[in-house]
Amino acid sequence: MSNSRGRGLQAGVLGTFDTVVMAVAGSAPAYSLAATTAVLVGAVGLAGPAALLYCAIPMLGIALAFSYLSRIDVNAGASYSWVGRTLHPFLGFISGWALVISATIFMVAGSLPAGSMTLALFDVRLAGDTALSTVVGAAWFVIMLLVVLGGARLTVRAQLVMSGVELAVLALFAVLALFHSDNARAFDWSWLGFSHFGGVSGFASGALIAAFYFWGWDVTSNLSEETRNSRRTTGLAGLIGVGIVFLLFEVFTIAVNVILSAQQIQDNNANVLAVLGEAVWPGWGGKLLVVSVMLSTIATLETTLIQVTRSLFAMGRDRTMPSALGRVHRTWNTPWVAITVVGAVALAMFIASNALGTVGDILSDAISAIGLQIAVYYGLAGLAVVVAYRKLLLKSAANFVLGGLWPLLGALFMFWIFVESLGRLSPAAVAIGIGGLAVGLVPMLWYWRQGSDYYRPAKLDATRTVAADYVPGGSTGAQPRSHEGLPTDF
Repeated sequence: MSNSRGRGLQAGVLGTFDTVVMAVAGSAPAYSLAATTAVLVGAVGLAGPAALLYCAIPMLGIALAFSYLSRIDVNAGASYSWVGRTLHPFLGFISGWALVISATIFMVAGSLPAGSMTLALFDVRLAGDTALSTVVGAAWFVIMLLVVLGGARLTVRAQLVMSGVELAVLALFAVLALFHSDNARAFDWSWLGFSHFGGVSGFASGALIAAFYFWGWDVTSNLSEETRNSRRTTGLAGLIGVGIVFLLFEVFTIAVNVILSAQQIQDNNANVLAVLGEAVWPGWGGKLLVVSVMLSTIATLETTLIQVTRSLFAMGRDRTMPSALGRVHRTWNTPWVAITVVGAVALAMFIASNALGTVGDILSDAISAIGLQIAVYYGLAGLAVVVAYRKLLLKSAANFVLGGLWPLLGALFMFWIFVESLGRLSPAAVAIGIGGLAVGLVPMLWYWRQGSDYYRPAKLDATRTVAADYVPGGSTGAQPRSHEGLPTDF
């Protein structure tokens, strides 16, 4: 797959600890809990902890797929490149497009709570004002846009501050919740079983929402060209990130079941974590968790910007999108054209979002739509690793389970919840989710007709690795080379 001549991203900027921080920030534990808990409870009731548990198992399979694939192809496009080189270039483009469109939708779904939570620090009544929340959220988005434009090193420094405070507050309240005595109901082990789902379709709806909780850890793969020892580091960081956020999600979802009533959750659908904080620590608790959610939301805006802009950069470099998107800034070594385009589109969506309804309404449809798109590109990556490693799967038990069976089951699970959920979602959510994917057919077919080399790829094979030619400020234009020497075990 040929690349356009030009400057590369800045290689070797991030280390292992940095990428773990980015993986956790990408999943945005505090934001996901605040924005999505009411949606999850509305879909499956008390079975929220079970939905998260049974989605975490296949999600780890997808994280393993990303880990294995990142070892043989270092590419900022991640699943866009891997799926295109293993399954089919059309599927690869759709995989990349699914990430781009879901991340773009999230610019609205994420920025509105950022504005809402900021306003809640001053006056709770202002938090429900969609227009004002949009303005404040847009301001935060522009700040994060400038940070991402400044380069990976500046980005991770900002993440260390924001995510550090967020995780410290969440850890404190996880402990406080364990000792809270004023409970709405007693803990029940059935919350981790299947009895509360109300059938297979109910479980699928809960799993789709749970997928949104976890989404974002794979930002580490989009940063692979900027990470030291990335063939190992990016995948390992993704796995660690999934494990950390799973524990946080389970603890807080169980705490919500125990401490808050169904009416409290329904009345505070965009601010559940703040209500939980107030119940656990009256006076200070609500405000501290509002700060945590605000920082989490701003942090995940940053990681989402990285995912969408690096994906568009890879597409521009391969000429499957306008080649200008593959341009890199001379000073900061960041894809400045892609960042500018995403910023302009997102700000336009902020203005349009005022006509969509309340913050809670927007979040509900957006989360479900994004869930559909996540299921597509995660599922395709799970299939891609099996094809790429097909010659090595029987070489060892580790390869068979970690590089084949588990990712395959994860992929099948993602496709299953996609199909099962279609009949349960609102028309708006389905239209956003499927319509967003369908729009991608236009650039895909256009650039295929234009003769992009992406559509004539060398097959990705785990018996050979693709050599990375990405050097700081250097050319990324060389044809990727293959060579022997892939470690065959995880």
